[in-house]
Amino acid sequence: MTKKSMTKGAPELPLNSIIDGDCIDVMNGLPENSVDLIFADPPYNLQLKNALHRPDNSMVDAVDDHWDQFSSFRAYDDFTKAWLKAARRILKPNGAIWVIGSYHNIFRVGAAIQDAGFWVLNDVVWRKSNPMPNFRGKRFTNAHETLIWASKEEASKYTFNYDALKALNDGVQMRSDWVLPICNGNERLKNEEGEKAHPTQKPESLLHRIIVATTNPGDVVLDPFFGTGTTGAVAKKLGRDYIGIEREEAYRKVATKRLADTRKFDKESIQVTQSKRAEPRVPFGQLVERGMLAPGQELSSMNGRHKARIRADGTLVAAETKGSIHQVGAALEGAPSCNGWTYWCYEQKGETVPIDLLRQKIRAEMSERPN
Repeated sequence: MTKKSMTKGAPELPLNSIIDGDCIDVMNGLPENSVDLIFADPPYNLQLKNALHRPDNSMVDAVDDHWDQFSSFRAYDDFTKAWLKAARRILKPNGAIWVIGSYHNIFRVGAAIQDAGFWVLNDVVWRKSNPMPNFRGKRFTNAHETLIWASKEEASKYTFNYDALKALNDGVQMRSDWVLPICNGNERLKNEEGEKAHPTQKPESLLHRIIVATTNPGDVVLDPFFGTGTTGAVAKKLGRDYIGIEREEAYRKVATKRLADTRKFDKESIQVTQSKRAEPRVPFGQLVERGMLAPGQELSSMNGRHKARIRADGTLVAAETKGSIHQVGAALEGAPSCNGWTYWCYEQKGETVPIDLLRQKIRAEMSERPN
C-alpha cells in the first residue's frame, strides 16, 4: 500500500490501494478535502423479482446480487444520502463527482446529489452501441445509462480539459451523448470458474474519457464501489493516483490482479491538450520590453486591411484609434471584441507572421523553468 502524507499530523491518504470495507465507513475515515475526483457506480436497485430468460429459454445473467437489493425506496435513499455526504466531505474544494446509473436509480440519486449541496454541471447519456436486447418485447431496448457530473460547490473551479476532449473528438466540441460499446470480449473479466467476474463491469473507454476530461496527471481519483477495478486501471495508466473501496472479496481479488498487470503510460503520453485559458498570461507589452517588437514598428491585420503602430507602453495607434491590441482591432473591424493575438501580424524576413508566435515563445520559456 502506497501512502501520501497530507498536512502535518493529519491521517495519511492510502493511495493506489483497494480498501476492504463499507464505503461510507471508509470515506468517513479519510482526510477531509483530500480527493480530486470521485467516480461512483452505486447499486442500481433493479428490484428484480423473477428470472429473465432469452427467447431460446436460456437464462440471462442479470444483476441479482445481494449488494443490489434494498428493502424499499426509502432504504435506498437513506443509503444514497449517507454515501454522498461522506463523498462530499473528502472532495477538495475544487473537486467533482461522477455518478452513473440506470432509470431504476439515477433520478433518485440526482435529487440526492443536489440536496447534498453538489452543483450539477452536466448529465451525460452513455449510448451503448451494442446494448442487450429487450427479450420480453414489452419495453424499449434499454440502450443507455445516465451519468451526472457535479462539482462540490457552485463556485468550485473544477477541472475540465475542454481542448483535450475536442482533440479526442476529431476537432469537434464534445457533446453530452457518448456512443461507446458495453464491456465485452477480452475486456470482460472472468473469475476462476470462467464466469463474468462482475455483472456491471464498465468499459475502460468510458473511464478514459471521464478521467482525461476532468482530472490532471497526479490527481487522486476515488471509486467507492470499486468492483473489478476499471477506475483504478484507467487512472493508473493515465498517471493518476487511485483509491478503491470494495467490500466484496471476490471483486477485490480480481481487481488486485488486474491492477498488478496494468502499466502506466510514459510521462509524455499522459499529457493532454491544455486549454488556452490555463496557459500563463503574457501581456503584449512584454514583447515590447524584451525587444521582440519595437516602438514605432508597424503591425498589419491578418486580413491585410488595416495597419497600426506600436507605442512604448504596449498600446497601438491607428489613425485616431488608440488602445490595446484587442481594442484597436475591434474598433477597426467595427466588432464588439477582437482577439488581438490572432488578429495582428508583423513582418519578418519578408514574411507576415502572427504576433501570437512570440507569445508562444515566451510561454515555452516559462514552462522550461524549474519549479
